[in-house]
Formats: sequence, C-alpha cells, structure tokens
Amino acid sequence: MILWRGRLLAVLLEYVSSSRADCVVPLRIMNAVQFGPDGAASSMRIEKVPIPELRKHEVLIKVYATAINRADILQRSGRYPPPPGESTILGLEAVGTVETIGPDCGSRWKPGDRVMTLLAGGGNAEYVAGHEDLLMPIPTGFTFTKAAAIPEVWLTAFQLLHTVGYVQSGESVLIHAGGSGVGTAAVQLAGLVGAKSFVTAGSSEKINKARKLGAVEGFNYKEGDFGPSVLEATGGKGVDLILDCIGGSFYEQNMKSVKMEGRWVVYGLLGGGNINGDTLAQILRKRISITGTTLRARSVQYKGELVKNFTEAALPHFESGKLQPIIDTVFPLESIADAHKYMESNANTGKIVIEVRKEDAKEEL
Repeated sequence: MILWRGRLLAVLLEYVSSSRADCVVPLRIMNAVQFGPDGAASSMRIEKVPIPELRKHEVLIKVYATAINRADILQRSGRYPPPPGESTILGLEAVGTVETIGPDCGSRWKPGDRVMTLLAGGGNAEYVAGHEDLLMPIPTGFTFTKAAAIPEVWLTAFQLLHTVGYVQSGESVLIHAGGSGVGTAAVQLAGLVGAKSFVTAGSSEKINKARKLGAVEGFNYKEGDFGPSVLEATGGKGVDLILDCIGGSFYEQNMKSVKMEGRWVVYGLLGGGNINGDTLAQILRKRISITGTTLRARSVQYKGELVKNFTEAALPHFESGKLQPIIDTVFPLESIADAHKYMESNANTGKIVIEVRKEDAKEEL
C-alpha cells in the first residue's frame, strides 16, 4: 500500500511539473523512507512525499542525520505502529537546522539553529516537524552524524536510570544489551552518578567495549546462566536495579540477579513476554518492584520534562568529553535497507546512524 501511494504521488508530481505554473500550486516535497506491505528490509525505498505541515508549537527541521532503532524494525513489520496522529515515516530522532518556526512557538529557537530532537516518528526524511519542547542544542564541536547518536538512546537510558529507576550513587545496575545504543549510554550515565554497572551481551567484543566505557564486569549470555556470576560479582547480594529489554527468556536469571527489595525496569520484550512458574511468589519473597515503561507514546509534557532534565544534567558532559555517543556505522539514506539488515544481524555495538545530506549541502525547499 505504501509503495502504491508512492507511485501515485510520483505520477501526480510528473503532472504538476508538466503543467502551466499559473494553473497549479507547487507541491512541497521531500525524500523519505518508505517500506512495502511485507515489512521486509528489502522492500524499503526512498520515495517523494509531502513535507510535513506544522502544528502548534512545532518547528520544521532540515534533517542532516537520523538513526535507526529496534522500534523501526518492529514498526515496518507491523508490530509497533506510531501513536495516533504521528508520522508513519520511520525514525525516532533527527538532527539538523531549524528551517521554519511554526505557530505559537516561543523565542527559544530561531532559523539556522543546530538542533537534535526526539520524535514519535518521521525522522528518516529530509525534513521533519518537531515540537519546540523536545529540541536540544547540538553539543559544541559535534558533527550532525555524531549528534544523531544521542537523542533516542540517551534519553531512553536517562529515563530508565533516573525518571523510573531512581538510581543512586553507590548502587549497582545490571544493564542488558550492553553493546546496544541504550546499553552503551546507560553504562556511562550510571558511572556519571557514581553507580556500578554490570552488563550482559552476546560477544566478548561488546563486553570489552562496555568495560572500556566504565562497566565493572560483563557476562556473555550465550555462554550460560549469568545469574550466579552476577551474585558472585556483587558479593552474593545481587544488583539494586535491572534495566531489562529482554523480558521472558531472562526472567529466571534476572530473579536470581536482583537483590532483596531491588528495582527492575522492563522496557522491551526481545526475549518474549510470557513467563511460567511462581512469578508472583518470587516477586513477593524478594519484595522487588517491577516497572514497565516506554517512551515513544508518552505525552509531550512528559517528554519535555525528560528533555529538560537531560539537557541540564547530562548534555554539558558531552562537550567536556565525560560522555561519548558510540557510533558503530554510518549509512547514507539511500542504503537504509542495508542499515536495517545490519541491525537485524545484531552485529552492531552502539548506534547505526543515517546520513541524510552532507553538512555543506545547499538544498532549498
């Protein structure tokens, strides 16, 4: 269906371009990622679509770089639709320059400002509409592609640790998918506040990378039960906090790993959502708190507060070098299908960034 609409739009554009200028209204168009009804990475294409219209408190951003996330793979496969009213184009973050200020916006941003933003969708395109409260300044000295590794994963990690997990100095945190974008960010953010982090990952390379970023220890989940190893590393106590994007398949090992009265934040179900056994009894015996959370469908007010807190508490440390966005690979926009296939292979450590246009490009609407 999406490809059919793309072809229809192409025919319309051809008609518009061949008609007399005084008889038609020019369409404002851009290139954007589209995908076929089968949801496969191989069906992804770059198509012409209308540039988004601005709603209240939104600005139009000329996108130079964006990135991909697990949510994009789930969306194109039909398992994670965008929130109602949001763009169906993939992409939960974008960086670029402010092109146009929309209605009812304040005076914080002006055309030409270099910004990065969290999105509910639409980032894999040449232009995107972003709410003014969700914009952040790009750290001084950062290129667009480097900044593209920040918004979604770092805000997610900050939310998990602080807004939901209430991490404190001296505590211990078990971070699953330690080689992912969120994982590499969470390790650094935990260290920033004086918490000790432990990670799980599927390769020694990813574990070694986590150690270099500050993790105390890492455990290869492919080599066996990590629960006893976590207990040994914590002197038999277990960890204060678990950041869990796996779910069902890690449940028993997590239950061994969490300390009495610990906290457990679930933000993904890569290992399934079903659990068998005396689940409630185990939760009761250890008096643990399990919280489920997402970010994409949260209100603008919630996200705005998160962006504000992150901007104040974490963003300055990118300029000082204490925090480093980890980029695995940069793909051009036209290679979006290859980028998705690469993420599906689980080979990346850190973010997969998409370059939409060169920084010195001079495209006009």
